[in-house]
Amino acid sequence: MTRILLAVVLMMLIGVGCLEDRPESVSDVGTVVFLSFEGGFFGIVDAHERRWDPSNLSDEFQVDSLRVHFQGIVTDRPSFHMWGRTIELTAVRRLK
Repeated sequence: MTRILLAVVLMMLIGVGCLEDRPESVSDVGTVVFLSFEGGFFGIVDAHERRWDPSNLSDEFQVDSLRVHFQGIVTDRPSFHMWGRTIELTAVRRLK
């Protein structure tokens, strides 16, 4: 009985550990903003006022106050911007 209980607890712990390794994805609408510190860069403020520091925002979307729908994977990499969470964008489109 003790072995069975121990096996069940161990399997639960392994399962929880696997969930933590899954990348966090984001899909939201937001506004592209230009920030003039740290040499200047573009970020996105989403509808929930969360700040995102994209590593790969293409030139066509680097327009201050541009409304966009974006999707990406949260990377939480260190950034010298020290503004928002870092994200690798997988899709971006303009909103009207």
